[in-house]
Amino acid sequence: MPVQLTPNAIAAISAGDLNSKPLVQVIDIKLLGTQERYRFIVSDAVSCQHAMVATQLNDRIKTSQVKKGSIIQLTDYISNYFQNHKIIVVLNMETIILDSEIIGDPKPYVESGSAAQKALPNNNFEHSVRDSNNYMISQESVRNVQSLRPTSHSGTSLNRGPNLRPTFHSENSVHNMANFRPTVQPPYQPPPQYKNHGSIVKNEAPARIIPINALNPYQGRWAIKARVTAKGDPRRYNNARGDGKVFSFDLLDSEGGEIRVTCFNAVLDRFYDTIEVGRVYLISKGSLKPAQKNFNHLKNDWEITLDASSTVELCPDEDGSIPEQKFSFRHISEIENVDSNSIVDIIGIVISVNPSVPIMRKNGMETQRRIVNLRDWSGKSVELTLWGDVCNREGQRLEDMLASGLFPVLAVKAGKINDFSGKSVGTIHSTQLFINPDIPDSYSLREWFDQGGKDTASVSISKDIVPGGIKNEIRKTVSQIKDEGLGRSDKPDWVTVKATISFIKTDSFCYTACPLMIGDRQCNKKVSRSGNRGWQCDRCDQEFEECDYRYLLQAQIQDNTGLTWATAFQESGEEILGCSAKDLYLLKEQDDSRFGDIVRSSIFNQFLFRLKIKEETYGDEQKVKITVVKADKVNYSSESKYMLDMILKFSR
Repeated sequence: MPVQLTPNAIAAISAGDLNSKPLVQVIDIKLLGTQERYRFIVSDAVSCQHAMVATQLNDRIKTSQVKKGSIIQLTDYISNYFQNHKIIVVLNMETIILDSEIIGDPKPYVESGSAAQKALPNNNFEHSVRDSNNYMISQESVRNVQSLRPTSHSGTSLNRGPNLRPTFHSENSVHNMANFRPTVQPPYQPPPQYKNHGSIVKNEAPARIIPINALNPYQGRWAIKARVTAKGDPRRYNNARGDGKVFSFDLLDSEGGEIRVTCFNAVLDRFYDTIEVGRVYLISKGSLKPAQKNFNHLKNDWEITLDASSTVELCPDEDGSIPEQKFSFRHISEIENVDSNSIVDIIGIVISVNPSVPIMRKNGMETQRRIVNLRDWSGKSVELTLWGDVCNREGQRLEDMLASGLFPVLAVKAGKINDFSGKSVGTIHSTQLFINPDIPDSYSLREWFDQGGKDTASVSISKDIVPGGIKNEIRKTVSQIKDEGLGRSDKPDWVTVKATISFIKTDSFCYTACPLMIGDRQCNKKVSRSGNRGWQCDRCDQEFEECDYRYLLQAQIQDNTGLTWATAFQESGEEILGCSAKDLYLLKEQDDSRFGDIVRSSIFNQFLFRLKIKEETYGDEQKVKITVVKADKVNYSSESKYMLDMILKFSR
């Protein structure tokens, strides 16, 4: 005998029964819009109704664990109004039979005032339905149901879970269906009567707590219980609609779902002081909007915007089922293959901490920067760049711990990948740092390091950790720069070339620069004469008697494959010529012969040039500009080892 669907399941769900875990059949599946949301039509053999599927179940449809004709058990679901029509929202389900003939002759369910079912007569059907985009069942859907009635089956499958799907063959399929026993379903109970209220009317009952991953815009009423894992500072904004302020915070629930919540203006004033990182809240009544992935790194297609009707209630009793934080750690060795600007979680042992230094941003504001080096058991290490207040907070704490002989474990939540000078990780406004966190990965890493990991070799995927250290470099020859079209993509190419300086232009090897300090940083902008004796900086809008001099060195470099021009600025110019631009300029004014000797002494010296190659526009012409970022004199011992390694690599 065929499997029995739960009688009157559609009517019961529409009337408010959310606990019966009914057996229903999927008689149609449709992909809606660009958000990759699926819509079912489900049947109890007599009635059928539309159902929206939570996005976390999409993979089951994509991998054909659920298809047209499948018998499923709804294990978690709600019923809501959308565009004045009831729909079922499927939050979780189990596939009972993968392939089955259509059972019964289901008709669209329409609830009356008494919530009784009325099946529409066939001759009036086309006049009684709306377009399927309005979530009513169309005539085309009914035709699709009829087309699902196969004449034969090669076999059916029983799915008791995502990892266990035994296959039924045709000769045993009837026997297995007859012996199948789904989850025991309690008898349907009518909606509860609330004291002093009589029967509950629409939207009067308390909102049901649902998982974060089940949230979708089709739900009229919802509530989530979650822990705040991150809280941003208030920010001002200005757009076409005027000025305003905004802040966001991130939530994590007991099922591992994460979502960002945003509050604007008066709502910010109402909730900002209420929200505390680490506390658990019950939140309801807000609107769901597509997540802005440029600013939101969480793995959720939606984000919540709270409004005047929203409620945020602190849960005073600690909920141990909700973790403090959720990490998705990547090994440092994996970072080499991750795209720039990606957001990742990493964990490692802190092996060095540089002092905090002031940095001038492009907007003229000063901030702090500190470099921390991490390593893990993958055999690789990486630079972590700390920005802003975190330098003098967590950064100073890490420096003090290393100074006392400790090597702390550092977990980084939401770091940003950079590809400047190799791969590195930097902090952004939503990054969180956890020193010696109380998590299993931290204990495992500590055990590995203390039991010999600290003595193993480690290769940096960033720039040098110490002078003479191993570099993460891409070696090229001079001819390969042109032949491979380096620098012509959207991003610059960074390569290392071993080459010799064959010529240096001496007529304009430096420029006059502003010596004034902006904070702790020198301005360095080009200055011009002001009157007969002074100089003026347009950026600082000040005059002064003496200027500074900085290298703008044009040099020709060549190897055995060809030659090219490159530009060296202050630091790399000093590495090439061995003195400052100001000293060399004054020497040229006083002793031209000695000036010439210094320049000639740099010719035909061999260097390892770290080059930045990028196409730039000059007037109406595109030209590839090669900039010397660093010029190291060749260490012939290290270079010999490199060449031997290359010989071994190509001889395999």
